[in-house]
Amino acid sequence: MIRESVRALCFSLVAVAIGMAADDTSPTAAPSKDPFTAAQRKYWAFQPVRRVPLPTLRDGTQLHNPVDAFIRSRLEAANIKPVGAADRITLLRRVSFDLTGLPPTPAEADAFLADQSPDAYEKVVDRLLGSPRYGERWARHWLDLARYAESEGFKADETRPNAWRYRDYVIRAFNENKPYDRFVKEQIAGDELWPNDPWARVATAFNRHYPDESNARVLQQRRQEILNDITDTVGSTFMAMTYGCARCHTHKFDPIQHTDYYRLQAFFANTAADDQISMSTPEEQKRFAVRKAVWDEKTAPIRTQMAALLEPAKATIQKELFDKYPPEIQAAIVKPAAERNPFEWQMYAKAKPYMDVDDDQAAKTLKGDSKKKFEALTQELKQFASLDPGEAPLGIGMHDLNKTAPPTFRLNVGAWDNPKEEVQPGFLSIIDASAPKIVPVGNSTGRRTALANWLASPDNPLTARVMVNRIWTYHFGQGIAPSPSDFGIMGGRPTHPELLDWLTSEFVRTGWDMKKMHKLIVTSDTYRQSSAFSVEAAKEDERNKLLWRFPRERLEGESIRDAALMVSGLLNDKVGGPSVFPELPFGAAKPRGGWKVSETEEQNRRSVYIFVRRNARYPMMEAFDMPDTHEPCGRRNQTITAPQAMSLLNSKVSLDWAEAFAGRVLKQAGTDRTAQVETAYNLAFNRRPDGFEKDSVMTFLTKQQPLLVERVSAGEKLALPTFLPPGYDSAQAAALVDFCQMLLNSNEFVYRN
Repeated sequence: MIRESVRALCFSLVAVAIGMAADDTSPTAAPSKDPFTAAQRKYWAFQPVRRVPLPTLRDGTQLHNPVDAFIRSRLEAANIKPVGAADRITLLRRVSFDLTGLPPTPAEADAFLADQSPDAYEKVVDRLLGSPRYGERWARHWLDLARYAESEGFKADETRPNAWRYRDYVIRAFNENKPYDRFVKEQIAGDELWPNDPWARVATAFNRHYPDESNARVLQQRRQEILNDITDTVGSTFMAMTYGCARCHTHKFDPIQHTDYYRLQAFFANTAADDQISMSTPEEQKRFAVRKAVWDEKTAPIRTQMAALLEPAKATIQKELFDKYPPEIQAAIVKPAAERNPFEWQMYAKAKPYMDVDDDQAAKTLKGDSKKKFEALTQELKQFASLDPGEAPLGIGMHDLNKTAPPTFRLNVGAWDNPKEEVQPGFLSIIDASAPKIVPVGNSTGRRTALANWLASPDNPLTARVMVNRIWTYHFGQGIAPSPSDFGIMGGRPTHPELLDWLTSEFVRTGWDMKKMHKLIVTSDTYRQSSAFSVEAAKEDERNKLLWRFPRERLEGESIRDAALMVSGLLNDKVGGPSVFPELPFGAAKPRGGWKVSETEEQNRRSVYIFVRRNARYPMMEAFDMPDTHEPCGRRNQTITAPQAMSLLNSKVSLDWAEAFAGRVLKQAGTDRTAQVETAYNLAFNRRPDGFEKDSVMTFLTKQQPLLVERVSAGEKLALPTFLPPGYDSAQAAALVDFCQMLLNSNEFVYRN
């Protein structure tokens, strides 16, 4: 009792210190016309966006780029001098990695160095923003937020077919420069707003990427957990608000009431998975139907016999599944459709996919003569394979089951089976406490349309601010507001609030144009400065919060892998389509759910296309801090661990890259060692080695060659380049492979400088 009293006192003191409103779950909370304090009302994140005039420097200079105007003004006030500009190759590599996730080619570097026009760099930026590689790079950032994965998670971690179409949707959206407000609306309510656009319907898969448990039997609890996941993700991704903290009680730090959580959740109360979104045009659907009808007619006698064999097995399996559900779920399943209430429809929709037993599952249970007859019929059916049009292309997303949503209740301490009063859909009340105007759309409630329009409104102080801050974070490694998914008190205040607001107003003014925002940022002198260290500046701003230099960061695992594939000449630049399965490292267990290795050329596609199994991320990506896909990630961790070094030094795939890299060097440079070294540096770093580097490499190659000869004598097989000139010494070639692998492991290769 004493411990609980002390805990309550501590929470009260914290609440008073930060201007916290009374917890609306407390029965003793004093009634108030305004549940929020004056301090909360004045909090920066909830204020309207203000576009202040650009500051001028002390000498009266007004810088052309607004980024520089605000950054330099703060540096000047702190008596900090920014470091100088980065050299042209460093800048080119930086912006290439930032905008496309790939290094520039030697030809692109040469062209940039040769172009001395004033707009040479601007032309590079335009080229990169126009590249299909841009969408692949920036889609990866968004997929982190969408907790994108292609499997269910939990114990079985079954594959989630067609989830990859959402990944392709995001890539397309970035490459097409879809306005961000439209991008938001599509992901919240694309099916309601643009029902005839299959890609807008696939966009709703943003909320379909929740982890799911196929073996769940208490579906009321499972539905609530999914709704919690959606509520938390929408809150953190679009509003940078930690809504999840208000699931059990009013937020202890930020002005998010307990009822706010369930008001937001109510927008999604009638949603369910829609895994049958047709991706075909009406004409394609007609052609498919014609071919399918022919196949159906020709194979009907065979399929009828097969169905008769499978029917008892399916019935047995379905009964076993049905019997595992509690009585109330069983009642909802067997109840006539016209008699189900909205909540029972939710239970039915959740149970039905797992009650549908497919032919393969039933066939595995056949025995004896039934099994032999089924196998014979299967072979007979294969004779008609040329007539079979296969499966029509499908996407996955979310939709409302009908026009009537089940009621949403505030849950006592978040417990699914402890409902309190009913709540209606509503926005974050400190911003907008009004009741949303909800109009049914087709067979849908229209609730998500109301939410989408509110989120994407220019009057909403959060949505545009949050996205601008995310774009800034991915360019500089740190946000203007330090925590990109938490604009609350614990997330910290922005270092340059006027700059954040100026950029936000510009973002909205230019039509929520993401490419224009990129260009504005990366063409600034702030972005183009060196990452060199300044002792004097560090004394005043040790953590470089004021950006007196460009922050140097290691590349993400995806960019390291893609750059290695590109430099080695192995990169397959095919865009879109089903995900690929690269070979797993030696000794790695095949993950539950399966991992069927793709053809070699497919394996070498960009990392954004690697299949994402929720419980077993691709080992290299996991080692290099790929986030857990069970929850949204606004900013990746940056760790330095032994498995990272091992994956680049000791893995078979890294050796394959080095062999291909060395083969490419030999093709271009021939057998001359000096030319080989210069070519390798140019391919890896877009520059020539200096004298010291060249001497060091020559010394290494000279010493390494006899050591490799000894290893051959001992029976060891050498790693050789994929291309060897006729008669070229194998030990010398193997030494070149070792040198190329060293370049791929160097800091200069794996860091954005």
